Amino acid sequence: MLEDVLTVLKQRAQTDLAKLQCSSKRETLMNRIKASLMPAALMGTLLIGSGLATTSFAQDPYTVGVEASFPPWAYVEAGEFKGIAIDAMEAIAEEAGIEIEFQDMPFPSLIPALAAEKIDILATGLTVTEERSENIDFTIPWWETNDVVLVPEDSDLNVFTAVCCGASVGVQGGSSQQAWMEENVVNSSDIDVELSKYDNYVTAVDDMAIGRISSVIVDDTSAQEYINAGKPVKMAGKIYIRAPLALAVSKGDPQEILGDLNQGILAIYESGEWGKIVENYIPGVTVPAIPGHMPDFVDTYQKPVAGLPELGNE
Repeated sequence: MLEDVLTVLKQRAQTDLAKLQCSSKRETLMNRIKASLMPAALMGTLLIGSGLATTSFAQDPYTVGVEASFPPWAYVEAGEFKGIAIDAMEAIAEEAGIEIEFQDMPFPSLIPALAAEKIDILATGLTVTEERSENIDFTIPWWETNDVVLVPEDSDLNVFTAVCCGASVGVQGGSSQQAWMEENVVNSSDIDVELSKYDNYVTAVDDMAIGRISSVIVDDTSAQEYINAGKPVKMAGKIYIRAPLALAVSKGDPQEILGDLNQGILAIYESGEWGKIVENYIPGVTVPAIPGHMPDFVDTYQKPVAGLPELGNE
C-alpha cells in the first residue's frame, strides 16, 4: 500500500517537473521571440517617427508677396485674391507641384521683404530695372509695358503739360514710374513740377479725380483697367519705355525655385492658359510673346537661364 502511494507521488512529481520544464522552455522561447522581434518593432517605431519627422519638415508653402491694390495684376474682391498675377501664380504653382500662399504688402515694402528673404516670391506688375536686379533675381519676362500719363477726363492737359509747368504728378512710391520722373524730369531740369508719392495707384487715381493732383503716371495695363472700371480719367499720352515685367526671387535664389518658375511661366504660355488668364481681366488685349526682351544687365537672363538653358542673352 505504501509502495503504491509512493509510486503515485513519484509519477505526479515527474509530471509536474515535465510541466515545469515545458513551461520554462516555453518562457525561454517566448523571451527569445520577443528579443528577436524587439529590433523589428523598434525599427517600425523609428520608421513611423521618421515618417512623422518627414511630414513635419516637409516644404512649407512658398510665400508670394503681392500688392493687392494694383488691378488688374492683383487685388482683393469679396475677401479673395484676384488678378492676372494671382491666377498665373496659382497655375505656375500647379505646374511646378508646389504650394503657395499670398501675402498682401504695400508695394514699397515688397522688394525689401524679398531681398531680406521675408517672402519667397514677388508676383505683381513688377518692372525689371537695373537697380532692382542688383538686389533681387528675376524670372524670364512675361509682359512688356509702357507708361501712361493719366489725367481727369475733363482735363485739357496733354502728355507734356501733364508732367511739367506747375503740375502735381502722382506716382507709386518705389515704382519705376517714380524713378523715371526723378531721372528725366525732377532731377534733370528746372521744370516746375511736384512729385506726390502714394502707397498704391488706386489712391493716386482717386486723389486726381477730386483735384488733389494733376496727373498720374502708371503702366498702360493698369491705366486701361481704371478706364474700363469707369474711373473718370483718360490717357493724355504714352511714355514708350518698353519695360519688361517679371516675377522675382531673393538674390541668389536661396530657395532654388527660379528654374521651376521659369518653366512654369513658359508652360502656361505655350498651353494657352496665360492668354486665357489675361483675356479674363483685360478683354481684347494683345498678349506679348513669352519670353520677351530682357536687358543685358539682368544676370539671371544670361545663357543658360535657370530651368530653360536654351534661353538667355549671350
